[in-house]
Amino acid sequence: MRAARHVLIAGASIAGPLLAFWLDRAGFRTTIVERSPAFREGGQNIDVRGAAREVLRRAGLEDAVLAASTGEQGTRFLDERGAVLAEFPVSGSETDGPTAEMEVLRGDLARILLDALGDRTAIRWGDRIKGLTEVADGVDVAFEHGGAERFDLVVAADGIRSTTRGLAFGDEVTIRSLGLDMTWLTLPREDQDTDWWDWCVVEGGGVNLRPDRHGTTRALLSETTADREEHAATERFGTDARSAEEQIAHLRERFGTTGWAAPRILDALEQADDLYFEAIGQVHAPRWSSGRVALTGDAAWCASPVSGIGTSLAVVGAYVLAGELSAAEDHRSALEAYEAAMRPWVERGQHLPPGTPRLLNPTSRLGTALLRGGLRVAGTRPAQALAAHAVSPPADEFELPDYPALRAG
Repeated sequence: MRAARHVLIAGASIAGPLLAFWLDRAGFRTTIVERSPAFREGGQNIDVRGAAREVLRRAGLEDAVLAASTGEQGTRFLDERGAVLAEFPVSGSETDGPTAEMEVLRGDLARILLDALGDRTAIRWGDRIKGLTEVADGVDVAFEHGGAERFDLVVAADGIRSTTRGLAFGDEVTIRSLGLDMTWLTLPREDQDTDWWDWCVVEGGGVNLRPDRHGTTRALLSETTADREEHAATERFGTDARSAEEQIAHLRERFGTTGWAAPRILDALEQADDLYFEAIGQVHAPRWSSGRVALTGDAAWCASPVSGIGTSLAVVGAYVLAGELSAAEDHRSALEAYEAAMRPWVERGQHLPPGTPRLLNPTSRLGTALLRGGLRVAGTRPAQALAAHAVSPPADEFELPDYPALRAG
């Protein structure tokens, strides 16, 4: 007997659609519920490395994702005058370096995954789960916009602030602040923009520009904060506690005297239609399942954008969860096997290099000068390979299982 027949998945970004893809291949019926009223095209650069890239190969999607590449040539660190301190070109490795070979925008990857589903997965746009009641043979799900339905299993894949997770796990889950705020937006591309990830090192944060394949440029402002505490997953902290107007005013004050591209980014804040800001943290959950409700992706273990492995964890986690559900006789043993397989790798991914994120976001003038000097050394040819490997996440430290039910027919 299959572990579950009809699975409801909350979240239509990366982990959710990919989980639906694999479950569909294994013969499950799947439904996705997504609170956004329509597909969200936006999102910044993400990368897929190591075992996650093998998942895309097995799905037959590797070529499509490579074709959607941002074309990023590598990472360059700059000073406030725009002078290059060090550069790290894309390597031939699938895992090494701050820029991976497979760099893609979040929205582009999500679109590829949703297109791969075809019409085999029902998607409830503009809705969310408001109640979960476990019964003997399933979960009764109440939806915000009316109606209730019974599912064999519910999977929360709706991100770091997952509301579905809160319904099943209450205050068990915490978000550990990393003391870093980030603001993302898209800018019109200008003649001086390059195909490099240009990262200007400034005191207390960073100013970033990255290429995309849509004729625009992706911008990021990062800022270190004093907040490095644990918070209940339902609480708001850092930038999450500010309105858009308050955040814009704060950024103007914080970066108003910063050089390079900072004035251009600040001028675009109020006109940007995709402005997004977040206090960066990691999700720590003592367990990833409660009865017939499971967690995956950022809802289960968000390692944060600074880990460099968040998308890869989501891609592999979706594959392993689907594989264990396809192989097990019941949902309990499947969810236990899924957690046993993934948790050691997730914990390695959450273990950030010493000093992260403050090492690349120094909080003093001296720290900024030392970082710039260190980058100049690291950017020399003899040191580049060692430096690229040092900043690479453990994306290849996972032996991907083979699940017969997930093989292409």
